[in-house]
Amino acid sequence: MNIEFNKNEDALKMSLSVMQKRLEKIYEGGGKKSIQKQKEKNKLTARERVDYLIDKEKTFIEIGAFAGYEMYEQQGGCPAGGTIAGIGYVSGRQCVIVANDQTVKAGAWFPITGKKNLRMQEMAMENHLPIIYLVDSAGVFLPMQDEIFPDKEHFGRIFRNNAVMSAMGLTQIAAVMGACVAGGAYLPIMSDETLMVEGASIYLAGPYLVKAAIGEDVDTETLGGATTHTEISGIADYKFKTEHECMDHIKKMMSMLGEKANAGFDHIDSKLPKKNLKNCMASFLPTGNLMISSMSSKE
Repeated sequence: MNIEFNKNEDALKMSLSVMQKRLEKIYEGGGKKSIQKQKEKNKLTARERVDYLIDKEKTFIEIGAFAGYEMYEQQGGCPAGGTIAGIGYVSGRQCVIVANDQTVKAGAWFPITGKKNLRMQEMAMENHLPIIYLVDSAGVFLPMQDEIFPDKEHFGRIFRNNAVMSAMGLTQIAAVMGACVAGGAYLPIMSDETLMVEGASIYLAGPYLVKAAIGEDVDTETLGGATTHTEISGIADYKFKTEHECMDHIKKMMSMLGEKANAGFDHIDSKLPKKNLKNCMASFLPTGNLMISSMSSKE
């Protein structure tokens, strides 16, 4: 019996070791070179953003780390579906967090990316949780766009969910920390609060496409930068110099959210009687043996 137990234990430990090694590779996202490029732009990685945002004393449960595992190998892979997501606490409030991983194909949306994001929105709706989007994405991965849009449970449903969650009164906060392009540009605008870091941008078509389509020369900042959207268009609500300042403001907003409804009533703390019931009853019963019987209303 012990031999069989030891075999099972060894097999389990081996499986856990293999899983951990695979996770360590997944945690690298698009690879060390891509991470270095983020650093050169003075930007945090998606995992660093999530780590800074969440309450350290509470548990963060990552969901879908193996999404996209061994998929799209011809396109270079899509670790974690190009999105870091999970359930954690921000300023003491439990919430869903979704962060685009810019190191994976510039944060582009693969078909599995859409599915993962839809699932996170569903979790927010099912559990009535606020949701925070940390946006840094080049939009849809164009070579596979025919697999992203056509079905009911595909990319476009994300915006339908934005509207449904708004009707449900679920708080949606979007922080744009880099590119926010094409179809993905709808998501932050349909959120309750839109925050932008200087250098980030929101637009449906970039400067090159504008030039090709209408012959106009325009730079990224003028077309859809943080100043344009906070001071001119009014699309975004806040502008920040750094990502840390932006996420600090998210923490502040989360701390100001009202408490959840308590199913129509409030609980009060129970308290013990001032006097011990057994001793009280025994004081006037003929014996020291206490017997309490239940009597019906008829009796």
